[in-house]
Amino acid sequence: MAKKPTVADAQLILQLYDLRRETEMRKARHWWGAEFFPQSADEFLRVSQAAGTQENNWLRQALGYWGMTASFVLKGVLNEELFLEPAFSGEMFLIFAKVQPILKELREKLGDPQAFHNLEEVATRTKYGRDRLQLLAKRVEMMRQKKAERQAG
Repeated sequence: MAKKPTVADAQLILQLYDLRRETEMRKARHWWGAEFFPQSADEFLRVSQAAGTQENNWLRQALGYWGMTASFVLKGVLNEELFLEPAFSGEMFLIFAKVQPILKELREKLGDPQAFHNLEEVATRTKYGRDRLQLLAKRVEMMRQKKAERQAG
């Protein structure tokens, strides 16, 4: 977090926020936030390899968006401190918290040791990010349990 946020950083954040408001992106974000709770690499892969399905589209759309935005931070295009504000990147942490427990197995099965690298790097390279990820991991578990309870009865 070397440099202070600039007006250009704020403008980029607002442009990225606008992309999140697109109709299909909203559906993808809702699906990731409320519906998709992969408990294994195989469960994740069933969706990621089901080309042409709506869930596959949503999976790729949200992951692509957050991977791209994280790359802006990693390449110095976007101020990390501003990016890490929960109002902007909280959703990235939520998504990564869902994937992190199965990440090693996912990378092995995909044959891609760099899968989710950008999200992982941004989420874990600062104490703030690691603390935020830990908080969101707990929240994901509560959400998963509530969803299971709703489905059970």
